[in-house]
Amino acid sequence: MPSCGTQCILCDLPIRFDTYRGCSHGCKYCFTQRNFDIKKIKKHESLKSLKKFINFERNGDINWCDWKIPLHWGGLSDPFQPIEKKIRNSFNCLNFLVGTQYPFVVSTKGAHLGDDQYLELLSKCNCVVQVSLVCDKYDKIEPEAPSFEQRLEIIQKVSRKVNRVIVRIQPYMCEVFEDVFKNLKKFKESGAYGVILEGMKFIKKKSGLVKVAGDFCYPKEKLEEDFLKLRDESHRLGLKFYAGENRLRKMGDSLTCCGIENLPGFIPNKYNLNHIIHDETKPQPSELQQKIGTAYCFKSFYQNSLYNDFFKDKSFQNAMEFYAKNKSSLIKEIFGL
Repeated sequence: MPSCGTQCILCDLPIRFDTYRGCSHGCKYCFTQRNFDIKKIKKHESLKSLKKFINFERNGDINWCDWKIPLHWGGLSDPFQPIEKKIRNSFNCLNFLVGTQYPFVVSTKGAHLGDDQYLELLSKCNCVVQVSLVCDKYDKIEPEAPSFEQRLEIIQKVSRKVNRVIVRIQPYMCEVFEDVFKNLKKFKESGAYGVILEGMKFIKKKSGLVKVAGDFCYPKEKLEEDFLKLRDESHRLGLKFYAGENRLRKMGDSLTCCGIENLPGFIPNKYNLNHIIHDETKPQPSELQQKIGTAYCFKSFYQNSLYNDFFKDKSFQNAMEFYAKNKSSLIKEIFGL
């Protein structure tokens, strides 16, 4: 079943779906490999679980959502990596999504995205495609993924077929600023609608980095300097600019950083700390989010059995307010306040 964890306080599309567990791209920076061996690839969430979600058979950590929130496909593993050619779990899910017209955002750098049979299905889906792409220097740290140039070619094919293609310049490293600045023109020419930027999070402490919520990151001021220049150039070229970096969310053209704004039927969840802090319209919880028993997803923040009963008697709204009150210092750190 699609799931929702700690991203519920930050992300407008916090419900993720992964057709595979593990990934063969071998990206050196992959955060998922902190938790398990990504080389052991296997089929994960199934077409059956996707059908249940779309039919609103939602419980556990996603029982707070009773509308067609766009599904984030590819949160922890690439749905179009090489193993897909053999197992075709993603193909079967795409085939089903065509008939439902359920909105989704799929994140990938997989080569199968550009295959004709996948393109045909994607062209009939109600989707936004995000392709992770920074610069050709990253080819060395993404050894088994399609190269930078190959992914540019894929974007050219896909951008003609889907609602939008968004280039995920993630993780961004300040050392490749000049490369990224020059590549913005290539992204535009390839048919991209916009770009998302988020700074690299390092596991180990390095000179010039600062600690943010357990990770070592570039200072906010340094990222802001780069982001301003990249935003101005993006706008000059006619690209939308989104800030996936939590400390710089307000710099983006929308607080919903996945690039779905103004698309019919793409309704995100704005009742989260990002919008509560930054959105002048002051988002309100949905009717369901105010009901007792919808706070299960917040258990992932607290590794203590005492909180199981605590959140059982709370609503999504109660839990969001509780977290905001009791984790105020951490929240200021996360959002750079």
